[in-house]
Amino acid sequence: GTVKESGEKHKGSVEIPNLSEENEVDDTEINVSKKKGEGDVLKDLMRTEGTAKVREALRDYLKALKTEFTLGMILPTKATVGQELAAERKVSGNAVQDSVSPQSSDTVGVKIPTVQILLRETFNSPADELYSIFTTKELVQKFSKCPAVIEAEKGGKLQMFDGCVSGEYAELVPSQRIVLKWRCRNWPDEHYATVALNFKDMAAQTELQLECKGVPVSNEDSTRQCWKKQYFEEIRILLQRSKDELE
Repeated sequence: GTVKESGEKHKGSVEIPNLSEENEVDDTEINVSKKKGEGDVLKDLMRTEGTAKVREALRDYLKALKTEFTLGMILPTKATVGQELAAERKVSGNAVQDSVSPQSSDTVGVKIPTVQILLRETFNSPADELYSIFTTKELVQKFSKCPAVIEAEKGGKLQMFDGCVSGEYAELVPSQRIVLKWRCRNWPDEHYATVALNFKDMAAQTELQLECKGVPVSNEDSTRQCWKKQYFEEIRILLQRSKDELE
């Protein structure tokens, strides 16, 4: 770190001797040390605010290990990571590119840990009406309260919430199923989840089954809330408003 007043740089280290998924992160020991010389202000900062940041990272790391264990994730060595990052930057000339799909043999990248989100919601609407809310630009703009790009055909573009959400339509079966290539703006560059929306018609009601694969671990909660609050709750309000107008 660098001391702002003097501009002097100081080196130190953070050691975590007892990291284990069996231990609570808050009980994990974090030792901070620095090389001889000035810079105690940096050491003190690392022992207070820095330790809290380290614990946040450890929570994400342990969660990622548990999530990816069954998917066969291989954690690369320090040397391998360095080689991959260097190679990727050389290829792209930019930041490291992540992908939700497997990398081809001639492309080097870093796999990020992901999770799957499953949600079920019941709407007081027939399936064809609910399906149209996800595929009709005017209806999407009504429930999202923002201009939108909706090209409801295979390969067609999707953009919502002032560009916070984007992607494309991968599959459309009228009144039955929609598959999207879908991402939030704050996700790693070029990383997309696969969202499947299945509409189960139950007379005057429809059960909507959502399966969202490939969500970055660190964005799980925000993605879940996005679908529940910005999509489902707003769609319910739109349906109720339409029903009231008809009555």
